[in-house]
Amino acid sequence: MIDLYTWTTPNGRKISIALEELGLPYTAHAVDINHDEQFRPEFLAIAPNNKIPAIVDRDNGFALMESGAILLYLAEKTGKLMPSELTRRYRVIEWLMWQMGGPGPFLGQVHHFVKYNKGKAPYAEERFLNEAHRLYGVLDRRLEGREFVADDYSIADIAIWPWISRFEWQTMDLNEFPNVKRWYVAIANRPAVQRGYHVPKRVNDIPMP
Repeated sequence: MIDLYTWTTPNGRKISIALEELGLPYTAHAVDINHDEQFRPEFLAIAPNNKIPAIVDRDNGFALMESGAILLYLAEKTGKLMPSELTRRYRVIEWLMWQMGGPGPFLGQVHHFVKYNKGKAPYAEERFLNEAHRLYGVLDRRLEGREFVADDYSIADIAIWPWISRFEWQTMDLNEFPNVKRWYVAIANRPAVQRGYHVPKRVNDIPMP
């Protein structure tokens, strides 16, 4: 059994989707970041960086924070969603790291400056929107001629997809990125993704282009 501490954000949804895909039993604990629950001492004991998601694996009492590390741990634990062959394995890790260093932080800045603070910092809006377009282009080129980012469905897709699911927040038109659109819709239609998206609570339907 896994205890999942999470909220309705792209990073949180990565882990609930992965747990659903892997079929691991888990209990979701809502950490409402809108009410600063991530700063409570009991959560700090699990996640010293005060960020969701975090897990505790009841099998061994192991607590872990950071969504990328959690995805790697769950893949290692189950032997699923990660190839064992060296080069294929590192292709998945490569695109997982791309998400952690690119779409995660930069699309998050688009949310901050474009959705929530529009007009306050025109330079920042332009900078981060330009980077969002570049990142979508990278992903679109990567998906040309392949079903998933590392050929087989993996934790790399699970890491990237929730950030793309906020394409409306990012003012992105998926019709400009046909390979991303095809990939996005295919993953959105997976039953495990549909279940995991609504953890720890239902906020909205999965956005569809």
